[in-house]
Amino acid sequence: MAFPSENFGLSLPEYPWEAMAPYLKRAAEHPDGAVNLSIGTPVDPTPVVIREALAAASDAPGYPTVHGTAGLRQAIVDWYARRRNVPGLDPEAVMPTLGSKELVAWLPFLLGLTAEDVVVRPAVAYPTYDIGARFAGARAVAADTLDGLDDDTRSRVKLIWVNSPGNPTGTVRSAAELQALVAQARELGAVVASDECYAELGWGEWDAQRGGQAVPSILDPQISGGSSEGLLSVYSLSKQSNLAGYRASFVAGDPVIMANLVNSRKHAGMIVPYPVQEALRVALGEDQHVQTQKDLYRKRRELLIPALEAFGLTIHGSNAGLYLWCTAGEPTWDTIGRLADLGIVAGPGVFYGEAGNGYVRIALTATDEGIAAAAHRLATRQ
Repeated sequence: MAFPSENFGLSLPEYPWEAMAPYLKRAAEHPDGAVNLSIGTPVDPTPVVIREALAAASDAPGYPTVHGTAGLRQAIVDWYARRRNVPGLDPEAVMPTLGSKELVAWLPFLLGLTAEDVVVRPAVAYPTYDIGARFAGARAVAADTLDGLDDDTRSRVKLIWVNSPGNPTGTVRSAAELQALVAQARELGAVVASDECYAELGWGEWDAQRGGQAVPSILDPQISGGSSEGLLSVYSLSKQSNLAGYRASFVAGDPVIMANLVNSRKHAGMIVPYPVQEALRVALGEDQHVQTQKDLYRKRRELLIPALEAFGLTIHGSNAGLYLWCTAGEPTWDTIGRLADLGIVAGPGVFYGEAGNGYVRIALTATDEGIAAAAHRLATRQ
């Protein structure tokens, strides 16, 4: 009798990017090769100061701490006060994580959610919020506000994900919007987890370096009321510091929830390696590299926007982050195909939920040469 291998493993949907294979092939056939603007993986060098910190900490024969070193936790607290308008965090209420995606995927399970519970995630969002709910056996509901939920669904909400600035839309939730959501969540006894990993990359009215206001954090006192009860802020240095390969992220917020997360992660062995903790600590204390990287993305953004518009795309949202959320008023795959014919690979909006149909996501994460090539092809349609 054959071993029933098919009975083992989670029954999850196919990883969506597999559907891009024919379009990648089509783009590669362009005479000058493909320019991949579909995935938000950094391409610029990791800053030297961070690499030196990693190397200096590489003699690490012992086990690292799940909660993070005291120095790292203080650096996180200082960063929130300096960059996110969140003073007075308790160093006990912060913790490093193995990238923010890991926490997004496992948070519902670590919070003890069950099949009776509902996880609310943004209407247009990357798929891991849904996958995290499935890992816990909970139900995921796509909604940007709780107002439209029926009474039964509303009563079962235990976790509300906010992604501001949002991926892929670049939408920023205002302080007033976040404040109202926090009040609703506290009435329900639900946790609000805010994925804020693009917060340093605001544009226009959210460009603090150009006279705009800073993107608000869920832990900002004007939003939280001065209490982190029921609130978690999730942050990653993958984007601002080109540390995607380090998996250097952290979470901060409700001290009671945090203590439970630390304990659960000790049991599960979810530990950020010590050299990465040290690199994260140093990166959080050095702001100049963040500004340098943002200026690079600003230049690429300003080159791509008029080229995309010349191609016939309208840009929606895109007020922060690494992406331009665009539509040509046609089905997503039609736009993906027309771009592929120019040797340009974009991200299909349908990967981010039903509300993403008709849109494509254009990433700024390509070299200057790649962005310039894409802009030329878009403007000339060649």
